[in-house]
Amino acid sequence: MANLRAGLIGLGMMGRNHARVLRELDGVDLVAVADAHGDPHGAAGTLPLLGGVDDLIAAGIDMAVVAVPTGLHEEVGLALAEAGVHVLVEKPIASSVPAGQRLVEAFNSRGLVGAVGHIERFNPALQSLKARIEAGDLGQVYQIATRRQGPFPARIADVGVVKDLGTHDIDLTAWLVQSPFTSVSARTTTQSGRPHEDMVAAVGTLENGIMTSHLVNWLSPMKERVTVVTGERGAFVADTLTADLTFYENGSVKTEWEAVSNFRGVSEGNVTRLAIAKREPLRVEHEAFRDAILGKAHNVVTMREGLDTLRVAEAMIASATSRQTERLTAS
Repeated sequence: MANLRAGLIGLGMMGRNHARVLRELDGVDLVAVADAHGDPHGAAGTLPLLGGVDDLIAAGIDMAVVAVPTGLHEEVGLALAEAGVHVLVEKPIASSVPAGQRLVEAFNSRGLVGAVGHIERFNPALQSLKARIEAGDLGQVYQIATRRQGPFPARIADVGVVKDLGTHDIDLTAWLVQSPFTSVSARTTTQSGRPHEDMVAAVGTLENGIMTSHLVNWLSPMKERVTVVTGERGAFVADTLTADLTFYENGSVKTEWEAVSNFRGVSEGNVTRLAIAKREPLRVEHEAFRDAILGKAHNVVTMREGLDTLRVAEAMIASATSRQTERLTAS
């Protein structure tokens, strides 16, 4: 069987990484790249630099990765759908829910694979965590808390921190326990002089009753990517920067020092840093996209799931504006 012919549009920071992985991916040939603003990182290599999506389609591609700014996702995605090209679009799916809905309908109606690049799902720490939750290692899950913060990225200009970084946490939270958000309450601030929010603190409730909390910002000098899942048997801490997963077990040994035991909730038990295989998440994401096109498996983040995540992100922004809890209904 001939290799899939792949195209890439958008050659910024993420685009150069997509180009690298596409060149190394079995069963795929990167045959065309495009960016109207040039190739600052030399991602094109020996390929000619094309100007836009029409040139990309004319190259005769089977699949495409869309890494252009969020505001262009709809325009580029719809053109590729019309041409019958399978697409992996970087997150968020689109700049607005209506735009995302049009993309969902365009790909579904043509029977094309439409995937969204919520790469955290492919992080080995979170994949191992999900499997352990499903195996009952935590028993009942009480809460999922995430922290995602770091310095301001000058490359992000068309959306705020909720739709850019926050959508990672919305998606991974609902995915970990396979339950959608039913409500969110959020507060945001804008400190960097830009039109969009650069910090959000949010709490939510999932359909299964699990509480969530999320701290996301572009205002911290330290970079942090942490997910904490607390349940009746202890807590898992996943660090997706290092792909480390640690289990803090509820203890079974009685604390005899009364002055200390009075300040404990559950007792402290063993702390175990778990040994897990660590593959590059972007490579695993691309393999899932390729395999979905070939009909071998379907582990991609679908455009429908990407749209559900965007709905929650917009509810967070609305809650911050109204200072009220926003309710979400099933899509």
